[in-house]
Amino acid sequence: MTGECILNIVIAALLGGAIGLEREYRSKEAGFRTHFLVGLGSGLFMVLSLYGFEDFAGIQGIQRDPSRIAAQVVSGIGFIGAGCIIFQKNAVKGLTTAAGLWVTSAIGMTAGAGMYILSVVATILVLLCLEGSDFIHHKIFHEKSEFKDETEGSK
Repeated sequence: MTGECILNIVIAALLGGAIGLEREYRSKEAGFRTHFLVGLGSGLFMVLSLYGFEDFAGIQGIQRDPSRIAAQVVSGIGFIGAGCIIFQKNAVKGLTTAAGLWVTSAIGMTAGAGMYILSVVATILVLLCLEGSDFIHHKIFHEKSEFKDETEGSK
């Protein structure tokens, strides 16, 4: 079982790191190290939640609920994410970073639970979202604004 648990947290950390590399490439506040650590920590908490208290199973008066730690991870990551959000000059900054940390935590917990395919697919979807939205923003909206500027200049 130890080998499987190690695999769980390694996959959680690597998937979190993959998201972090994209964020670091975009020069965002939370990059590789932050996302790697969030994925690793979430995966580790999930492994702990699932397997760390097996010695107490079957003891009268003690109930084991693996979802308790997972619920606390969600709350804790929300707190960290809130620290990334800044309101400055009538604009909100850091929401995508906070959401990225939140979903990285969910991916880490999913990998920590041994659901590798689901965690890999979620990581791919996150990367498609981040890269796809950047592509749309720069290629489509930027081209429209250039076209608009050109037409307004000819009036």
